Amino acid sequence: MNKLILLFTTIIILVVGSLTYISYQMLQKESVSSSIESTSNNLQLVNQNMEEYLKEMELLSLPQIHYDEIVYAISHESEEYASKMYVEDYLRELYYSRHDLEAIYLYIVKEKKYYALTKENYNITLRTGYDADIEDLPWYKKAMTSPFNRSYQSFAQPSPELAGYNIDPEASFMAYHRVLRSIVSREPQAMLSFYFNDTEKNEIMKDTPVSEGQHLLFLSPDNELFFADNPAIMEQWAASDVTGKLGASTEGRFTWSAPDQKYLVVYNVGELEGWKLVKPIPYKQIYEAATTTRNISFTIGFLFLLLAVMLVSYFSTAITKPLKKLAHQMNRFSAGDFDAEAEVTGQDELASLSRHFNQMVRRTNDLINERYKMKLVEKNAILKALEAEINPHFLYNALQAISTKALKYERFDIADMVDAMALTLRYCISGKDIVVAREELKHIDHYLTLQKARFGSRLQVTYDWEESLKELEIPKLSIQTLVENVIKHALEKVSATVTIQIRARLSGDYAVITVADNGPGFTPERLEQVKRSFQSEWEDRLSQDESIGLVNLYTRLKLLYEKADLIIRSDPSGTELEMLLPRGGVSHV
Repeated sequence: MNKLILLFTTIIILVVGSLTYISYQMLQKESVSSSIESTSNNLQLVNQNMEEYLKEMELLSLPQIHYDEIVYAISHESEEYASKMYVEDYLRELYYSRHDLEAIYLYIVKEKKYYALTKENYNITLRTGYDADIEDLPWYKKAMTSPFNRSYQSFAQPSPELAGYNIDPEASFMAYHRVLRSIVSREPQAMLSFYFNDTEKNEIMKDTPVSEGQHLLFLSPDNELFFADNPAIMEQWAASDVTGKLGASTEGRFTWSAPDQKYLVVYNVGELEGWKLVKPIPYKQIYEAATTTRNISFTIGFLFLLLAVMLVSYFSTAITKPLKKLAHQMNRFSAGDFDAEAEVTGQDELASLSRHFNQMVRRTNDLINERYKMKLVEKNAILKALEAEINPHFLYNALQAISTKALKYERFDIADMVDAMALTLRYCISGKDIVVAREELKHIDHYLTLQKARFGSRLQVTYDWEESLKELEIPKLSIQTLVENVIKHALEKVSATVTIQIRARLSGDYAVITVADNGPGFTPERLEQVKRSFQSEWEDRLSQDESIGLVNLYTRLKLLYEKADLIIRSDPSGTELEMLLPRGGVSHV
């Protein structure tokens, strides 16, 4: 009965929790969809008005009827007074035609001269000046190279040095620059620049409501920022580099993780020229209604949970004490006390659980002892197998070198080579697993004596071994494995002289033994393959692998030491094999 009460309580919790979660997810999705739909429609209408506004700028800049007259007047204004007056009247007519013009500038290319029409102290002033640096400004170059003979200049982030003229960037919303060319020669005659304040822009933008936390941005077709309602959002937008997502999705939205919070970014791309109106909306604001509903549901769920806990606590007291005792023994077992056994009383389900726990404890003890012994036997067997793997490649080549030398030169130094061969074989089959470095180095001398018979002066060897490290205990045949790798992968593959450097030094908690050469080195692919083979299981190794000696040495190091390592560095100038041995010695022998 008690278990049924517990089961029913659990079901209530699951049902309330599931319904709360499902309703919250549905409300979230509905809130996002509703926000996207309403915002997208609004942005589309406003962006259409903005593009129409920009179209008006273009129409304003083109003298549709009197184009020839204005171009003629520009080209002759320095010579004819009538042409100069025509230009001035034309600029005044343009200025008075709109209420959102802050200033008009006409730059005459040939003369490096400009006309400026601005409002100064409530008076409309027309003045002239000379400035050859105008032609070096970005907006000027962009207009000159544009197929449409125009460029837009943003003042969203004021930069007086790029304005060119004596313009206050904070007073203007944007600038529109138009190249006036000769109809006959198509040569640029002048640059007509309009500087617009934000009165008309604000009138259009007010149709897009921006509540607290929301933002509004206006960008050009090439994603240059022309307007942002808040300087902070402007800096975050520029720093996050998310403009690449605009237009990448046909859905007109994406998620932006700003430093302060996460935004749903809804945008519209204009159909005329591709200007973008962007509105980031905080997800927290979108989910506000859903969050309120979720909190209410959680409150109701908590009340159900509290009632269930009270009922469960009341009816489960009878079974908690035995469970606590069993849990205590289980904690002892998990902490490593494998003699922890629970007291068994009665014949109920808890008693049966305790009996099975005790069986598990006893069985675990047996398995641990058995596994430990098997692991020792397995490691010793693997170690012996690794030591027994002497590559016959060396023996065959050594004997061939001795025979060839004897037949060709009839020299008595063959006896020395035979002695070296005998000492080498005796050292290899000795039963020791660990030797001192002095013995290994003496063995290397014998080994290299035989190899020099094969390669002659092409094989050069240098030693840099600290005297204090000659009594260092190292795995037998470990240095030979590194030297043999140089001979196989360097000397045998090139005809040039190869120098082998054998070094040993102390570095921190390690004795570092290095065998380096100036051979051709490993290819990057081959080097990566050898490093991967170090991590393979013993039974997965391929006996025909060219680097089996290095793999075996790496395995021996991991079996003998807790923190040993074998590092390979290689490039076209040579290879360096570095064996790191802990100064504390072997873990086990």
